[in-house]
Amino acid sequence: MKVEEQVSEIDWWSAYPLPKPGNGSHVRINFVSSADGSVTIDGRSGGLGGTNDRALMKVLRTLSDVVMVGAGTVRSEGYGGLSLPDSLLQRRAGLGLSQVPRIAIVSGSLDLSPDMSVFAKAEVRPMVITHAATSHAQRDRLARVADVLVCEDEVDLGAALAQLASLGLQRVLCEGGPGLFGSLLEANLVDEVCLTISPLFVAGSGGRIAHSNATTPRNFRPLSVITDNQGFIFLRYVRPAT
Repeated sequence: MKVEEQVSEIDWWSAYPLPKPGNGSHVRINFVSSADGSVTIDGRSGGLGGTNDRALMKVLRTLSDVVMVGAGTVRSEGYGGLSLPDSLLQRRAGLGLSQVPRIAIVSGSLDLSPDMSVFAKAEVRPMVITHAATSHAQRDRLARVADVLVCEDEVDLGAALAQLASLGLQRVLCEGGPGLFGSLLEANLVDEVCLTISPLFVAGSGGRIAHSNATTPRNFRPLSVITDNQGFIFLRYVRPAT
Protein backbone atom coordinates (compact mmCIF):
# COMPACT_ATOMS: atom_id res chain seq x y z
CA MET A 1 0.00 0.00 0.00
CA LYS A 2 1.33 3.43 -0.94
CA VAL A 3 1.23 6.05 1.83
CA GLU A 4 1.98 9.73 1.25
CA GLU A 5 1.78 12.38 3.96
CA GLN A 6 1.25 16.15 3.86
CA VAL A 7 1.20 16.47 0.08
CA SER A 8 0.57 19.98 -1.22
CA GLU A 9 0.70 19.12 -4.94
CA ILE A 10 -0.93 15.75 -5.55
CA ASP A 11 -0.37 13.79 -8.74
CA TRP A 12 -3.92 12.52 -9.03
CA TRP A 13 -3.26 10.88 -12.40
CA SER A 14 -0.69 8.52 -10.89
CA ALA A 15 -2.67 7.87 -7.72
CA TYR A 16 -5.94 7.23 -9.58
CA PRO A 17 -5.12 5.78 -13.01
CA LEU A 18 -7.48 5.16 -15.90
CA PRO A 19 -9.50 1.97 -15.23
CA LYS A 20 -9.02 -0.94 -17.61
CA PRO A 21 -12.38 -2.72 -17.57
CA GLY A 22 -11.66 -5.51 -20.08
CA ASN A 23 -14.85 -7.15 -21.37
CA GLY A 24 -17.17 -5.84 -18.65
CA SER A 25 -17.60 -2.76 -16.50
CA HIS A 26 -15.32 -1.16 -13.93
CA VAL A 27 -17.34 0.50 -11.17
CA ARG A 28 -15.47 3.16 -9.20
CA ILE A 29 -17.21 4.77 -6.21
CA ASN A 30 -16.37 8.31 -5.06
CA PHE A 31 -17.55 9.63 -1.68
CA VAL A 32 -16.61 12.20 0.93
CA SER A 33 -17.33 11.61 4.61
CA SER A 34 -16.78 13.56 7.80
CA ALA A 35 -14.30 12.17 10.32
CA ASP A 36 -17.23 10.92 12.40
CA GLY A 37 -18.88 9.18 9.45
CA SER A 38 -21.52 11.60 8.17
CA VAL A 39 -22.01 12.03 4.43
CA THR A 40 -23.83 15.35 4.72
CA ILE A 41 -23.95 18.70 6.45
CA ASP A 42 -27.50 20.09 6.45
CA GLY A 43 -28.54 17.49 3.91
CA ARG A 44 -25.75 18.05 1.37
CA SER A 45 -22.24 16.68 0.91
CA GLY A 46 -20.71 19.86 -0.53
CA GLY A 47 -19.78 21.36 2.84
CA LEU A 48 -17.56 18.37 3.64
CA GLY A 49 -15.21 18.84 0.71
CA GLY A 50 -12.12 20.93 0.13
CA THR A 51 -9.95 22.14 -2.74
CA ASN A 52 -8.19 18.82 -3.30
CA ASP A 53 -11.39 16.81 -2.90
CA ARG A 54 -13.02 18.85 -5.66
CA ALA A 55 -9.91 18.45 -7.83
CA LEU A 56 -10.04 14.67 -7.35
CA MET A 57 -13.73 14.61 -8.29
CA LYS A 58 -12.94 16.29 -11.61
CA VAL A 59 -10.07 13.88 -12.28
CA LEU A 60 -12.30 10.86 -11.61
CA ARG A 61 -14.99 12.30 -13.88
CA THR A 62 -12.37 12.87 -16.55
CA LEU A 63 -11.37 9.19 -16.37
CA SER A 64 -14.95 7.86 -16.66
CA ASP A 65 -17.24 7.01 -19.55
CA VAL A 66 -20.36 7.59 -17.49
CA VAL A 67 -21.18 9.13 -14.10
CA MET A 68 -23.88 7.11 -12.34
CA VAL A 69 -25.89 8.84 -9.63
CA GLY A 70 -29.10 8.15 -7.76
CA ALA A 71 -32.11 10.39 -8.35
CA GLY A 72 -32.22 11.44 -4.70
CA THR A 73 -28.65 12.71 -4.89
CA VAL A 74 -29.44 14.55 -8.13
CA ARG A 75 -32.25 16.36 -6.32
CA SER A 76 -30.46 17.08 -3.04
CA GLU A 77 -27.14 18.15 -4.59
CA GLY A 78 -28.66 20.12 -7.48
CA TYR A 79 -26.80 18.31 -10.25
CA GLY A 80 -26.30 20.16 -13.52
CA GLY A 81 -23.60 19.52 -16.08
CA LEU A 82 -20.26 17.96 -15.14
CA SER A 83 -18.40 21.21 -15.92
CA LEU A 84 -15.00 19.81 -16.89
CA PRO A 85 -12.51 22.53 -17.95
CA ASP A 86 -10.96 22.50 -21.42
CA SER A 87 -7.66 21.15 -20.08
CA LEU A 88 -9.40 18.03 -18.78
CA LEU A 89 -11.46 17.62 -21.94
CA GLN A 90 -8.20 17.66 -23.88
CA ARG A 91 -6.82 15.04 -21.51
CA ARG A 92 -9.85 12.84 -22.22
CA ALA A 93 -9.22 13.17 -25.93
CA GLY A 94 -5.60 12.16 -25.42
CA LEU A 95 -6.76 9.03 -23.60
CA GLY A 96 -9.08 8.10 -26.45
CA LEU A 97 -12.25 8.76 -24.44
CA SER A 98 -15.43 10.44 -25.65
CA GLN A 99 -15.65 14.23 -25.60
CA VAL A 100 -17.42 14.30 -22.22
CA PRO A 101 -18.76 11.59 -19.88
CA ARG A 102 -22.48 10.96 -19.80
CA ILE A 103 -24.65 11.13 -16.70
CA ALA A 104 -26.81 8.10 -15.86
CA ILE A 105 -29.51 8.70 -13.24
CA VAL A 106 -30.83 5.65 -11.41
CA SER A 107 -34.47 6.02 -10.34
CA GLY A 108 -37.00 3.46 -9.18
CA SER A 109 -39.84 5.99 -8.95
CA LEU A 110 -39.01 8.39 -11.82
CA ASP A 111 -39.59 11.34 -9.52
CA LEU A 112 -37.77 13.57 -11.98
CA SER A 113 -38.83 16.58 -14.02
CA PRO A 114 -37.63 17.16 -17.61
CA ASP A 115 -36.78 20.78 -16.73
CA MET A 116 -34.30 19.86 -13.95
CA SER A 117 -30.78 21.24 -14.28
CA VAL A 118 -29.32 17.78 -14.72
CA PHE A 119 -31.13 17.63 -18.06
CA ALA A 120 -31.09 21.30 -19.04
CA LYS A 121 -27.38 21.86 -18.34
CA ALA A 122 -25.94 18.52 -19.39
CA GLU A 123 -23.17 18.73 -21.97
CA VAL A 124 -24.35 15.49 -23.59
CA ARG A 125 -27.74 13.78 -23.48
CA PRO A 126 -28.20 12.12 -20.05
CA MET A 127 -29.52 8.64 -19.39
CA VAL A 128 -32.18 7.47 -16.94
CA ILE A 129 -32.11 3.89 -15.62
CA THR A 130 -35.45 2.63 -14.32
CA HIS A 131 -37.70 -0.45 -14.42
CA ALA A 132 -40.77 -1.64 -16.29
CA ALA A 133 -43.26 -0.96 -13.49
CA THR A 134 -42.80 2.80 -13.69
CA SER A 135 -45.29 5.04 -15.47
CA HIS A 136 -45.20 4.84 -19.27
CA ALA A 137 -46.30 8.48 -19.45
CA GLN A 138 -43.46 9.61 -17.19
CA ARG A 139 -40.95 7.57 -19.18
CA ASP A 140 -42.21 9.23 -22.35
CA ARG A 141 -41.86 12.70 -20.76
CA LEU A 142 -38.27 12.02 -19.72
CA ALA A 143 -37.46 10.46 -23.11
CA ARG A 144 -37.69 13.98 -24.57
CA VAL A 145 -34.56 14.99 -22.63
CA ALA A 146 -32.79 11.68 -21.87
CA ASP A 147 -32.25 8.14 -23.07
CA VAL A 148 -34.37 5.92 -20.82
CA LEU A 149 -33.02 2.42 -20.12
CA VAL A 150 -35.72 0.10 -18.73
CA CYS A 151 -34.86 -2.97 -16.67
CA GLU A 152 -37.48 -5.62 -15.87
CA ASP A 153 -39.49 -5.68 -12.63
CA GLU A 154 -36.91 -3.75 -10.61
CA VAL A 155 -33.79 -1.71 -11.22
CA ASP A 156 -31.35 -4.53 -11.92
CA LEU A 157 -27.98 -2.83 -11.59
CA GLY A 158 -26.10 -5.75 -13.14
CA ALA A 159 -28.34 -5.60 -16.20
CA ALA A 160 -28.03 -1.81 -16.28
CA LEU A 161 -24.23 -2.01 -16.25
CA ALA A 162 -24.37 -4.57 -19.05
CA GLN A 163 -26.53 -2.20 -21.10
CA LEU A 164 -24.11 0.65 -20.46
CA ALA A 165 -21.15 -1.54 -21.44
CA SER A 166 -22.90 -2.51 -24.68
CA LEU A 167 -22.97 1.22 -25.49
CA GLY A 168 -19.24 1.51 -24.83
CA LEU A 169 -19.75 3.01 -21.37
CA GLN A 170 -17.59 0.64 -19.34
CA ARG A 171 -15.76 2.98 -16.96
CA VAL A 172 -18.50 3.80 -14.45
CA LEU A 173 -18.01 6.45 -11.76
CA CYS A 174 -20.71 6.28 -9.08
CA GLU A 175 -21.15 9.46 -7.03
CA GLY A 176 -23.90 8.16 -4.77
CA GLY A 177 -26.03 8.32 -2.92
CA PRO A 178 -25.64 5.82 -0.10
CA GLY A 179 -28.62 3.75 -1.26
CA LEU A 180 -27.13 3.26 -4.72
CA PHE A 181 -23.72 2.45 -3.25
CA GLY A 182 -25.33 -0.06 -0.89
CA SER A 183 -27.22 -1.71 -3.74
CA LEU A 184 -24.05 -1.99 -5.82
CA LEU A 185 -22.23 -3.54 -2.85
CA GLU A 186 -25.10 -5.95 -2.24
CA ALA A 187 -24.92 -7.06 -5.89
CA ASN A 188 -21.10 -7.37 -5.64
CA LEU A 189 -20.62 -4.92 -8.50
CA VAL A 190 -18.09 -2.50 -6.95
CA ASP A 191 -14.48 -2.68 -8.14
CA GLU A 192 -12.97 0.35 -6.45
CA VAL A 193 -13.83 2.84 -3.68
CA CYS A 194 -12.33 6.33 -3.48
CA LEU A 195 -13.13 7.77 -0.07
CA THR A 196 -12.18 11.24 1.13
CA ILE A 197 -12.20 11.73 4.90
CA SER A 198 -12.85 15.35 5.85
CA PRO A 199 -11.20 16.72 9.03
CA LEU A 200 -14.65 17.86 10.20
CA PHE A 201 -16.63 16.25 13.01
CA VAL A 202 -20.25 17.20 12.44
CA ALA A 203 -22.51 15.00 14.66
CA GLY A 204 -26.12 15.41 13.47
CA SER A 205 -28.13 12.64 11.82
CA GLY A 206 -26.34 12.28 8.48
CA GLY A 207 -26.08 8.71 7.17
CA ARG A 208 -23.11 6.58 6.20
CA ILE A 209 -21.65 6.32 2.70
CA ALA A 210 -23.57 3.09 2.03
CA HIS A 211 -26.76 1.54 3.30
CA SER A 212 -29.10 -1.25 2.21
CA ASN A 213 -31.68 -3.61 3.64
CA ALA A 214 -29.11 -6.38 3.93
CA THR A 215 -25.76 -6.53 5.67
CA THR A 216 -23.32 -7.59 2.96
CA PRO A 217 -19.64 -7.44 4.04
CA ARG A 218 -17.29 -7.10 1.08
CA ASN A 219 -13.54 -7.35 1.39
CA PHE A 220 -11.50 -4.57 -0.24
CA ARG A 221 -7.76 -4.00 -0.22
CA PRO A 222 -6.39 -0.53 0.69
CA LEU A 223 -4.17 0.57 -2.19
CA SER A 224 -3.14 4.11 -1.23
CA VAL A 225 -3.45 6.73 1.49
CA ILE A 226 -2.75 10.41 0.82
CA THR A 227 -3.07 13.31 3.25
CA ASP A 228 -2.94 16.97 2.28
CA ASN A 229 -2.05 20.16 4.13
CA GLN A 230 -5.71 20.87 4.87
CA GLY A 231 -6.12 17.69 6.93
CA PHE A 232 -8.03 15.64 4.34
CA ILE A 233 -7.29 11.93 3.93
CA PHE A 234 -7.74 10.30 0.53
CA LEU A 235 -8.23 6.54 0.63
CA ARG A 236 -8.30 4.24 -2.36
CA TYR A 237 -9.59 0.68 -2.00
CA VAL A 238 -9.78 -2.01 -4.69
CA ARG A 239 -11.58 -5.34 -4.76
CA PRO A 240 -9.04 -8.20 -4.60
CA ALA A 241 -8.60 -10.15 -7.81
CA THR A 242 -10.47 -13.44 -7.83
